[in-house]
Amino acid sequence: MSKQEETQAVLNTLRASMPEIKGALIATTDGLAIARSFSDTTDYQRVAAMAATALGLGKRIAETLGAGEFTETSVTGKDGNVYIYATGPKGVLAVITAPDANLGLLHLEARDAARQITTILG
Repeated sequence: MSKQEETQAVLNTLRASMPEIKGALIATTDGLAIARSFSDTTDYQRVAAMAATALGLGKRIAETLGAGEFTETSVTGKDGNVYIYATGPKGVLAVITAPDANLGLLHLEARDAARQITTILG
């Protein structure tokens, strides 16, 4: 199985674990989409670029403030949320949810997915 197929399988499992997840995407740190799963016609290339930018900014903030290695961040809006998870030195996982998503379950599932992606991307 190729890396792209493996990462897509991780996303499919993540999406199946919670109906509140509207979409998920794995991108490189350069902002190129590797795998994606969305319920609508979301511009995944734009999401990949923004996720990589958020990852880079998060890493810089964590480094500047002496917070240790960056692991995750979130953006909360009135109609939904976006969670960004570091997936090793090569990738980023973005998860888009409904505003009423179970945050504890989301973090449990998404952090596990991020670990799997880190292993796949090496």
